[in-house]
Amino acid sequence: MCRLLETIKIKNRTIFNIQYHNERFNRARQELFQCSDILDLEESIELALQLDSGMIKCRVLYRQEIERIEYHPYGLPKISSLKKVHTDNIDYSFKYEDRSALIKLLSLRTSCDDILIIKQGRITDTSFCNIVFFDGSKWITPRNPLLKGTKRAKLLQEHKIIEDDVYNTDLKHFKHAGLINSMIDLEDRIWIDIDKIYE
Repeated sequence: MCRLLETIKIKNRTIFNIQYHNERFNRARQELFQCSDILDLEESIELALQLDSGMIKCRVLYRQEIERIEYHPYGLPKISSLKKVHTDNIDYSFKYEDRSALIKLLSLRTSCDDILIIKQGRITDTSFCNIVFFDGSKWITPRNPLLKGTKRAKLLQEHKIIEDDVYNTDLKHFKHAGLINSMIDLEDRIWIDIDKIYE
């Protein structure tokens, strides 16, 4: 089976959202490999705290056990436009290392910076982020994303965003979209005007 991946933010020698990463990591190990033990990722990435200050992307590759850990400097992406891509076949319910299906869809982005994946008429995710939409008073995230991200889980638990079905036809009701993932916070303002989401 293909390896899985956890991408963890380390900034100024602090590990972020480790609780949510541990939950997803151990749930995947249990569901895919029938592992009954509980591992703590923080015990394996302690060395990251010796890295230079700044933002680091920590990539933990695993199957039943952790197989490899990588550390890379990270800078926020510049995303200002999205291309809608329709597909009903993609499944990315676990965070696999193999992203070939997503990369294939990304090749359809034309001149846009990224894609917005629409499955059975519902908005799901971009190629590497969960998405949230602002309607003027609240942030809403699709109820059925391709991948339930750790930042998404944290913001839901903190009631900073809410879940709802978001259909392709609903986009006109929002002011802008925001991208979030383990490395990108809502406050980082990777926001896209709705009129920059193209058919």
